[in-house]
Amino acid sequence: QVQLVESGGGLVQAGGSLRLSCAASGRTFSSYNMGWFRQAPGKEREFVAVISWSTISTTYTGSVKGRFTISRDNAKNTIYLQMNSLRPEDTAVYYCAASRTYGRNSGLYDYWGQGTQVTVSS
Repeated sequence: QVQLVESGGGLVQAGGSLRLSCAASGRTFSSYNMGWFRQAPGKEREFVAVISWSTISTTYTGSVKGRFTISRDNAKNTIYLQMNSLRPEDTAVYYCAASRTYGRNSGLYDYWGQGTQVTVSS
């Protein structure tokens, strides 16, 4: 069982930065691949980024490549999403999730956090 709690969301102007954190409970955290997803109003939840349990592999959706960086600290049971050069279209609720399988499909993920709101003003 893994419990996930996101933090770090907020209101920022376009071009600004935010760092999201996701704290996990459970001794098996380091064995899970961890992903970030987001859901904007009226839209389906979409994949943002994933990092493998070993930290060797990362994958990003095209719209955030070069702007967002996913990382993890297994000693602290925490993953991060550094978001730079934010755009109004990045506005969404951001969720972290845990999966035994590496991938971008939300159906692969077994555990989800409650989400944190990110709002980017123009």
